[in-house]
Amino acid sequence: MLKDEGRKTEHAYWEAGSRLPIKARLPSRFNVAVLNLTRLLERHVRPGSHYIEIGCAPGKMLAWVASVLKAEVTGLDYSTAGIAKCRVLFDALGLKADLYHDDFFDHHLPPASFDIVASFGVVEHFDNARLVVQRHLNLVKPGGMALITVPNYGGVYGSLQRWCDGPNLLLHNLKIMNPRALTALVDSADVVSVRAYPFGAMSPWIVNLDKRLPHLVAKLVSLGVNAIGLFQPMTIEAFAPMLVLEVYKRKAS
Repeated sequence: MLKDEGRKTEHAYWEAGSRLPIKARLPSRFNVAVLNLTRLLERHVRPGSHYIEIGCAPGKMLAWVASVLKAEVTGLDYSTAGIAKCRVLFDALGLKADLYHDDFFDHHLPPASFDIVASFGVVEHFDNARLVVQRHLNLVKPGGMALITVPNYGGVYGSLQRWCDGPNLLLHNLKIMNPRALTALVDSADVVSVRAYPFGAMSPWIVNLDKRLPHLVAKLVSLGVNAIGLFQPMTIEAFAPMLVLEVYKRKAS
């Protein structure tokens, strides 16, 4: 295992998150965070694509890609409880997936074997984000892409999260949370296109409002903002909850 990736979280952090209960069904697009991700994935994933999600637990988005977009899916996760939940979910939904309980820095997946290598909220938990991005690219086939998102804590969401739950921000690499910094993470001769941009309708779900507000108030505010986001017709950069990094590899000659 590599020792210089600069992990900002302990293994227990991921295990704790993976023990939260989930229902054995596809994610609801009435949740604006789900709507944002599915809209992003619809742009890129095609039926039959070989798709892998890094940090896939509890498997909801991976299941959606398999069921709705008809991709051939693989999931990798660091958490024992998380990958177990993925297996239960896929069995309950009658879906197929190759699921791996592995460390992203010490796995046995074949290189250059996926059309799309995706992660949603992984890269920002490492100080050495450049190395993590390169690890994504190592798995991308020639002509394929890495599709990476991080929470947009560089603006209004960062200010709100600092007010609500400052210690949580310490688990994130805030230096990479702007498009220029994200594109600067890519340094590979095999790459032909790199693009980073804010994306998505406004969302309350990356701010821990319940750490600052009474539970009922936090819930009502979150549901209200979620409802507004569902009807937002286009991305407003200042209120986009995620930053997207798209990296395309050169096709084989």
